[in-house]
Amino acid sequence: MNRQGRPSKPQGAPGQIVAPEFETFSGNRGLEQNEALLFEIGREGQCGVDLPVPEEDLTSRMGGLERGGEIGLPGVSEPEVVRHFVRLSQKNYSIDAGLYPLGSCTMKHNPRLNEKMARLPGFADLHPLQPISTVQGALEVMDRLSHWLITLTGMPAVALSPKAGAHGELCGLMAVRAALEARGEKRARVLVPESAHGTNPATAAACGYTVDEIPAGPDGRVDVEAYKAKLGPDVAAIMLTNPNTCGLFERDIIEIADAVHAVGGFFYCDGANFNAIMGRVRPGDLGVDAMHINLHKTFSTPHGGGGPGAGPVTFSEALAPYAPLPYVVQDGEGYDLVENEKDAADADPFGRMVAFHGQMGMFVRALAYMKSHGGDGLKQAAEDAVLSANYILASLKDVMSASFEGPCMHEALFDDGFLEGTGVTTLDFAKAMIDEGYHPMTMYFPLVVHGALLIEPTESESKISLDQFIGSLRGLAGLAKEGKTERFEGAPFLAPMARLDETAAARKPVLKYTEAAE
Repeated sequence: MNRQGRPSKPQGAPGQIVAPEFETFSGNRGLEQNEALLFEIGREGQCGVDLPVPEEDLTSRMGGLERGGEIGLPGVSEPEVVRHFVRLSQKNYSIDAGLYPLGSCTMKHNPRLNEKMARLPGFADLHPLQPISTVQGALEVMDRLSHWLITLTGMPAVALSPKAGAHGELCGLMAVRAALEARGEKRARVLVPESAHGTNPATAAACGYTVDEIPAGPDGRVDVEAYKAKLGPDVAAIMLTNPNTCGLFERDIIEIADAVHAVGGFFYCDGANFNAIMGRVRPGDLGVDAMHINLHKTFSTPHGGGGPGAGPVTFSEALAPYAPLPYVVQDGEGYDLVENEKDAADADPFGRMVAFHGQMGMFVRALAYMKSHGGDGLKQAAEDAVLSANYILASLKDVMSASFEGPCMHEALFDDGFLEGTGVTTLDFAKAMIDEGYHPMTMYFPLVVHGALLIEPTESESKISLDQFIGSLRGLAGLAKEGKTERFEGAPFLAPMARLDETAAARKPVLKYTEAAE
């Protein structure tokens, strides 16, 4: 407590909302700026730059597609632009501001060293059409990154070009289909556990397969007997996440792999949760045939907002010949890219995933992360991630309802059982977390758990940070059980925006600014 000035903490009893008793003339509340829309700030004729007036007889190259009216952009000065976006940024939560407990997303600290490397001109200014002789350093980065991914997974080949996890899944299943076609087979089904990431069944369907759901057992893992009952000569593959979306390691994974191989199918592993096992176990040793790795999760690239992303796929010996183009090779004169099927010796690639070679910025950041940690550091990161999740699980399971018995892997899963009879919903609880200064955890997923609350703290949080987070959740759980529903109904109260009608926002989004009638 600061005893020589105003209190350093809000006054009032725990759980009490303390609000100002007056309206400000500006609409601002201290350092919280009440920012209008950019279109409301803008004025006609205002511009932050001077552009030369084009010559009137300038020949257009638009082919008759020239704009006929005003473009409708707001006119603002440079200081107004800067202030507008700075003020908006202050309303956002970020990994640089605090713990990000989203489950299954691995939102961890992004070392600034990675950012510095990615911004080196030799990497940042690359163009995909440059001559091979001018990008030897970039190709070496890709080759070294491939080496690390192959080493970590224990699999002999990797495709770097997929742009993200779902794209990697598509890559893996296309390699599966190519391998089956090479055997003269056309199989119809892909088996997917009911707790899988939603992209797994979507990818299988996009590849033309029928999705057959595998139920989970009471322990949150695949029901092996139900799985085996679904196997047959028409099964192309199983798509399994391990550790799974309940935060649990699939103990029977080798038996699962052997069973699908026995019927001639392949084992695709969703590697979104690789952060929990890197350096501890090699998926190739477990019987995995293809697995994508989210560089933007496991290897710390900024994550969210639709990109950038990268989802390299590693392949077993059975699928390696069908890996897509392009890929890097090394010869006596340096590095080269194999971009045409005729140049792919002893291989039969299924084609290309993208026009060029992948996301260079992602490759640089990931390799910088790997080399700065080393093999022992990556292993420790996985161990610390699992330790953090189990610390949260152990610290909260007496006041919140853990969904499954025993320890977890990288994320702790709770359900809404502890809220039963309180009048507080999972959504209410999550919104109240915003008032505590935290982004909510993943809610209502996985769907196999009612009212799920999925928390992944990652390895980059200190014990002090975890204790503060745990204390907030324990406090909220206590208020809910005491019947203090006013703390939750309508939350968040202290955020820049109050609770929105999320259903209406999703079904009737307003995507265009319309000036209000006077």
